[in-house]
Amino acid sequence: MEQVSKEIESSMAFFKVTTSLLLLTFLSATLSLAHPGFNFGWGSGPFGGGSNGLLPQFYQFSCPQADDIVMSVLEKAIAKEPRMAASLLRLHFHDCFVQGCDASVLLDDSATIVSEKKSLPNRNSLRGFEVIDKIKAKLEEACPQTVSCADIVAMSARGSTILSGGPSWELPLGRRDSKTASLSGSNNNIPPPNSTIQNLITLFKRQGLNEADLVALSGGHTIGVARCVTFKQRLYNQNGNNQPDQTLEKNYYQGLKSVCPRTGGDNIISPLDLASPARFDNTYFKLILWGKGLLTSDQVLLSGNVDKTKALVKAYALDEALFFEQFAKSMVNMGNITPLTGFNGEVRKNCRRVN
Repeated sequence: MEQVSKEIESSMAFFKVTTSLLLLTFLSATLSLAHPGFNFGWGSGPFGGGSNGLLPQFYQFSCPQADDIVMSVLEKAIAKEPRMAASLLRLHFHDCFVQGCDASVLLDDSATIVSEKKSLPNRNSLRGFEVIDKIKAKLEEACPQTVSCADIVAMSARGSTILSGGPSWELPLGRRDSKTASLSGSNNNIPPPNSTIQNLITLFKRQGLNEADLVALSGGHTIGVARCVTFKQRLYNQNGNNQPDQTLEKNYYQGLKSVCPRTGGDNIISPLDLASPARFDNTYFKLILWGKGLLTSDQVLLSGNVDKTKALVKAYALDEALFFEQFAKSMVNMGNITPLTGFNGEVRKNCRRVN
């Protein structure tokens, strides 16, 4: 009888421990999802994310309507101005390459912040801030201080790609917002439009991205425009000898010269993909094969004598589905660059300033 009693006690004790563990696991998962930054760090599992702590279901309980809100604002903004899709995609790129995907690019000047908006790659050209503000305001109404500005930028980049006819992807979420910005990082880490192929590869490797990421993400130039100042050198003085870039197709070169003068006109814009500037497709790569890449950094993917990038340009020009598949993977890779998670950073109430 005593033996039976001991077995019952032992079973009850085991049951209590098991129940407690299950309850703790459930609570930690629920809290992680419901409250950005609350994470026991128990690794992967049914609720686990990748090694960086991001997971697609991050707002499943705390703000399930987040993506619908983002898409509804984007639809209106892009319908009004199709170019906005490219601007928001670029915003994500210019955020992630500086100090990780942390919405530092959105911060305005303040007593403690020197804004990245003033850097050479961003000044007078980076756009989309008002759209992000609008999305943030609607999310604050629906789910106060829950969805980070860094995640809004990432979601807007994906939404803009979809609304332009491009691929979708499962987007890991849970980024937090930085309390700092880096003007020097913005000046030094974002690849300039006159980059050589070696410079591009180096700057992408610095972020943990490879040649496939470089070529696929450059394919984002299938939508949007560039200012005359970014390609003027190619038209008039590519190698310091007052001669144009010899890789430019002749008729394309003449057309660009007619809209981009040798002096002045820096802010005149030309489409990066002259065939379908508002449609996300693989035409960008076909144009490069024909000598009609707008920026030096576009054309060197083919002319830069790196076999890997040349082969990828040709492959993506032939197979749009292959490009879409790699673009989606590379956008996830880029979105995973050193995000702030857990108790790091904050969730800003206003994307332009720290709390």
